[in-house]
Amino acid sequence: MLTADLARSRTRDGEVRPLFIDISDERYRSTAATLIDLFENHLGEPKGDIEAAIDDLTVDNTDYKIVHGLAKLLKDECEFEQQAAVDPHEIRQRLFKRANEQYPIVRQPTLGEDTQKLEVYSAVADELGLSLEECYRGMYADLDDNKLLVRFGDQTVEDYDVAETASTTKLTGNSKQAYDQTARTVDWLLARYNLALAQAVLYDASKMRIRVWDHFGTVFSYMKLFGLMHRIYPIDGEGNRVSRTDLATGYEAEVDGPASLFRKSQKYGIRMANFLPALPLCDRWEMRAEILDDDTASGSNRLTLDHTDGLVSQYSTGQQFDSDIERTLARKWERANTDWTLQREADVFDLGAEVMIPDFAVKHPDGRRAIIEIVGFWTPEYLQSKLAKIRQVDADNFVLAVSERLDCADEDFGDTAERVLWFKSGIHVYDVVELAEAYASNPETDQS
Repeated sequence: MLTADLARSRTRDGEVRPLFIDISDERYRSTAATLIDLFENHLGEPKGDIEAAIDDLTVDNTDYKIVHGLAKLLKDECEFEQQAAVDPHEIRQRLFKRANEQYPIVRQPTLGEDTQKLEVYSAVADELGLSLEECYRGMYADLDDNKLLVRFGDQTVEDYDVAETASTTKLTGNSKQAYDQTARTVDWLLARYNLALAQAVLYDASKMRIRVWDHFGTVFSYMKLFGLMHRIYPIDGEGNRVSRTDLATGYEAEVDGPASLFRKSQKYGIRMANFLPALPLCDRWEMRAEILDDDTASGSNRLTLDHTDGLVSQYSTGQQFDSDIERTLARKWERANTDWTLQREADVFDLGAEVMIPDFAVKHPDGRRAIIEIVGFWTPEYLQSKLAKIRQVDADNFVLAVSERLDCADEDFGDTAERVLWFKSGIHVYDVVELAEAYASNPETDQS
């Protein structure tokens, strides 16, 4: 994503609007193409050289923020790595020690200073089994500007093992998980830039309301993946709330932000920004957010976006998991020896004015099913809201897996209390199977 200093937006009459660029404009297309070529041509080169080349490009381009914004998004696709045969700290320590022994620091260099310096480098290189060039380059190889570009998108330098690199999440620009692996083209970069401009506005978001009319499971999965506290309501085609899910053609979600939960912590606004690309995965969607602004009388402005803005998502519509606990359970299930299969977010509970989408269902070949909700780490306020929903669920095959770290007890779960599996650090497959065997039901048998 963009850093705050590279954001571009305009506020008028309480409405904040990202300054989207026209991706068909030849000026921007030319700039994007030049930047992509720049990164491709600098594979294996120091990061400092890339930064210098970007700075040179901005000398002839008045759109400083746009150039550096596009470059920032390309840097998010890069991996830089320290290249040194020996730990640079070890090289420096030996060089400084030998230099101190070889000659004192003097105010005026002598004619023999260069010779003495070469002798120091040569001696240390011999000690470490390095060439003179390896010793010289390795001395400060750990500085950020000296790290080498080893990966750009799916292009890598020779002998670079992508599988061995550590990464977190491509959702924030640093790994491959849940990410649509698209070639780094001009259209891709300019589309990413417009999306990033909208994301940057959300850094200071306090609340968000979204409406979606398709791809519900994918959107709500990403919402939970980023830990957004939300309430979901069924709506009709016009966006009005309806009393039951069988009357709904879409869903509305209200998301609480940092102002109400974390005292204006921007970290939560960044979560909302990370969530935003999930919405363009839908054919029809709307979003409205309150953006904090201390310079206004009301203290906030509004950001409104929808499917007509032409934003393009880089996220995948594939199966996503909301937490490490869920991801680990799914992986364990693949290796387990059981006839029960695990299904992701296959059910919607109608709670009247709200709905609840449980995490999993487990199904037996004979037709029996159990529905599972995992209750992990939440804020106390959100936990109370979650418990209130759970107590409203009227389903005998609804079971819970609850973290022992939470401040709650059996009695907090109402009629579901006897169907609770308490866990410490992880959920065991066969504990879930045992619970499913006890409480699963067959919908077809029940109806008959």
